[in-house]
Amino acid sequence: MEFSQISLNHGLTFLAWASGVIIVVIGGFLVKLLVDLSTLTKNINVTSTILNTELKPTLKELNETLASVNAIVKSTDQGVDNFKAAIEKTFGKTKSVLGGIIQGFMSIFSLFRK
Repeated sequence: MEFSQISLNHGLTFLAWASGVIIVVIGGFLVKLLVDLSTLTKNINVTSTILNTELKPTLKELNETLASVNAIVKSTDQGVDNFKAAIEKTFGKTKSVLGGIIQGFMSIFSLFRK
């Protein structure tokens, strides 16, 4: 056999071994990936189960709390409207009197200014 034939055989043997090692390494990473994905799906399943069991009562309590807060706000809004009406009624009467006093003061001031 020639030297070039021997070199070619050694090169092909090295290529075959290197390809085998690379395939084994990639296979190991794929197995690790599959194991991690399996663990991830189990964790997601557990998390979704916990959310499903815990979220419904929490949302029910939140709905009740919001209804309670809404009732308080409506009651407060009614009280504020009553207070506003009382203030408007009180200042509505004094507004005309106060407006007359200011107008009279301005008239007197304009007379003294001349």
